[in-house]
Amino acid sequence: MILRNKANDHRENGDTDVTIEILYCGICHTDLHQVKDDWGMTMYPIVPGHEITGIITKVGKKVENFKVGDRAGIGCLAASCLECDFCKSSQENYCDQLQFTYNGIFWDGSITYGGYSKMIVADYSCDFEIKKRYVVHVPESLPMDAAAPLLCAGVTVFTPLKNHNLIESPKKNIGVVGLGGLGHVAVKFGKAFGHHVTVISTSPSKEKEARDRLGADDFIVSSNPKQMEVYKFVYALYYHNFCFPFLCWISNNFKLLLFEQVYLPPPLDAIKFKYIK
Repeated sequence: MILRNKANDHRENGDTDVTIEILYCGICHTDLHQVKDDWGMTMYPIVPGHEITGIITKVGKKVENFKVGDRAGIGCLAASCLECDFCKSSQENYCDQLQFTYNGIFWDGSITYGGYSKMIVADYSCDFEIKKRYVVHVPESLPMDAAAPLLCAGVTVFTPLKNHNLIESPKKNIGVVGLGGLGHVAVKFGKAFGHHVTVISTSPSKEKEARDRLGADDFIVSSNPKQMEVYKFVYALYYHNFCFPFLCWISNNFKLLLFEQVYLPPPLDAIKFKYIK
């Protein structure tokens, strides 16, 4: 694999587009998979990066609510049809016409390139009836560098919490399986929403960080059978490589929220369900 500078080959700013000068872009493990062609779908040359924040430098004539100079962000989705049942039910990630921020072919035939560059052209994609858009405002109160990871890791762990009414619900016991990039954000969201949060990890060395820096209430080493027997959870946010014995550990009235494609031994298929009861 060779890394080199690549000239900006982004498409021209269209009527529904905004052009953004990129200031910050987070690093997602997906970017590493794409660069290495781990999934067999990379179109080289590739410019990864889909946790993007920056300043708008140009807006199309049909764009509303954005202007030159605004602070803006872009995640991993670039556009969708906004008309299918999936789009209208806030599941646009299943849209047949979904366009990705990079390593994709846009509707006009141009290749999409991501955030590890100086600028990007993004489709505003707004339907005011269902309020879908793929360019978002970054509040003045939120630092641009801190905002960038929220556009992928953040929304990934926020969505299951929202879908299962855990944002304003009474205090619950939540387990976060794995303390990687997503796990860090999941712990902070769980605590911010007033829940009792326990981290379940294979790495004892992460306990201090989980408790002292992120505010986790408890920490379990998943390879310790005694610790695993003590704790039961109402909800668990799961995103790491799945271990079948974990399924045998969950109790009644338990929901396992899956928010990343994971791999289970047959006949279970994690991609086809949102939670296990």
